[in-house]
Order: sequence, then C-alpha cells, then structure tokens
Amino acid sequence: MTIGSFDTAGPADLRSDTVTRPGPGMRAAMAAAEVGDDLFGEDPTVRALEERLACLFGFAGALFTPSGVMANQIALQLLVRPGEELVCDAEAHVLAHEEASPARYGGIQTRTVSADRGVITPALLAGVVRRGNPYTLGTRAVEVEQTHTRAGGTVHPLETLRAVRELTADLGLAVHMDGARIWNAMAATGTPARSYGETADSLSVCLSKGLGAPVGSVLLLPPEHLPRGRKLRHGLGGGMRQSGILAAAGLYALDHHTERIAEDHQHARLLAAGLRDAGFTVRPPETNIVLVDVPGADRVVARAAEEGVLVTAPGPDTVRLVTHLDVGREACRRAVEVLAATRTEIVTRARITAPAGHL
Repeated sequence: MTIGSFDTAGPADLRSDTVTRPGPGMRAAMAAAEVGDDLFGEDPTVRALEERLACLFGFAGALFTPSGVMANQIALQLLVRPGEELVCDAEAHVLAHEEASPARYGGIQTRTVSADRGVITPALLAGVVRRGNPYTLGTRAVEVEQTHTRAGGTVHPLETLRAVRELTADLGLAVHMDGARIWNAMAATGTPARSYGETADSLSVCLSKGLGAPVGSVLLLPPEHLPRGRKLRHGLGGGMRQSGILAAAGLYALDHHTERIAEDHQHARLLAAGLRDAGFTVRPPETNIVLVDVPGADRVVARAAEEGVLVTAPGPDTVRLVTHLDVGREACRRAVEVLAATRTEIVTRARITAPAGHL
C-alpha cells in the first residue's frame, strides 16, 4: 500500500484530490520535456499527450487546456449555440463550480433535473428535453458528470450512459461528458476508456485530480471541432506556449498513476468504516469521495484543521473527505481519530450550552 507524503509530516490533507504534489519522477519528466510553441501547434509533448488520450478514448481529436473548467466550457460552446438549451443535473459541476460560465461566456440557457446520486437517466431526460420550433426554445445537448462530484464521487453505470446516448441520438441531441474523475470510474468498474468515449460527443478528462499532475485537462472531440475549439481556447485565455512541460506531467501520470487509483478507493472505504464506527452517518463511497452527514459542519472543519486534519464542508451539515495519492492509511487513521474527537467535543459543548429542552 502506497503511503503518501502527508503520512509522516504535515497535515493530513483530505480537502480534495487536487492538492497532490508532483514527485521526483514527474518533476524529472517535466524538466526533460521536449517543447515548442503550442499556439503554433509545434509542441511535440503536447501533441503526444493529445494523441495518446484521443486514441485511448476513441476520439479523433484532442485539445490540451489549462483546466477542466475551460475544457468543459469550450465543449459546451461547441455543442450549444447562444440562446439554445443545455440539460444537466442541478448539482452538476458545470453549474455549481464554474462561475455561471455557460450563460456568461456561451449565452447558453440551462435546464436542470434532480438526479438521484447525480446519475442522469433516459427517464429523467424524456420529461424535460424540448424539441424546439420557431416559437419554443429547443434543447440542444445533455451534460453528464463522471464521477459526480457533489453527489460524492458517484458513477454513471455504462448501461445508463449507453441508454442516454441512444435517446439523445434519436432526438438529435449531443452529449458532453465532464470526465474530470473518469479515471476513478474506470478503476471502480473496470470499464475500458473507449467504452465511455463511445457514449459522448465530447469528453473532458482531468490530469490534476486522481492522476496527480499539477495542471491540465484534455478535451476530446471530433476533428471538425478542433479549429473552433482552439479559437475558443485562445479567447478564454488558454493559448499556451511551451506547455509541453505541463503535458509531460500528464504523460508521466498516465504511465505511473492510473493503476494505483484503486488504492484511493480502498482508503475511502477505510475512512467511511472508521467514521461510521465512531458514530457518524456516512454515505457509502463509490470511489474516492466520502460524505459525512454532521450538524455544524463548519465547526467540525475548523476544529479538525487545528489538529492537522484538513477537510471541507460542501454544505452546513456535510463534511467531505477526498483520498488521493498523497494520503495513505496513517493519514486516514489520523483523520478518523481527530474527527471522532471533534464530534465528541462539539456534541458535549452543545449539551452544556443548550437551554433546557432545546438540544
């Protein structure tokens, strides 16, 4: 079992899988990268990364971007014109965490569904998509998230994605998949990358979460969309120069960090079991995100941080812990111990300070 760098020194940082730091091997690969001006299409390491991921997921085109947010927004603008409609889950990352970018930069109207565990189904879509006519706004695309962040790293089953793809094809709609944590879905289910790629018109994959690279995502798309995709990337400030240094980190991660993602899922299950034994209500984790239902989540987060355990509170009654390659068994054990003590402390304090009959 891999022991992360935070097991022996510093805080146990379970805020997100974005906090990982490149190790010596990845740093060496970055330092040795062959580079060129990517805006002129001359960076060989960027091209190698794009071609490798396009081949892996079964696409003919790929575009390296500085962030997953940019990759998602380029994809949506390629699929949905201003004044047209996108359907997605109400808690989708493209809405909750991307600064209203579909409307701000794309003029895109969104229509949402409340999906159980964030999983979009054909039944949900059948009730909301609009065909459109000269007098009625028409739905143009559907967005799905793999895995779903705010639902707790939940996985869209492959058969569900295929059924969504079949329905949208019949209706003439496109599908974009936000695959920021698709590596976790593949590790959890054993589903090949190409099978997921077959269920979407465009797919963004992140290199800086489970794979542990410091920067970058890749948008996979049909080759006919590449010229406009590059233009949109440039307009959004994502035109990079000698970015092969960053792409080299992604290539290293693909070679060294994909198989070990299953360890993150094991650690998430250890966390969930330990916290459940400590009296918390824990939602069963499907991948590397653990959601804990606890009143006063902000107080729990602040108190845990004082003890060197970093977690987040995505809601007033929810604490989130995310495992990654810099978190091993010892960090998980520390997190359970600190959160259990924090819970006891806060509950005890509430009993002491609450007016009679108001606990």
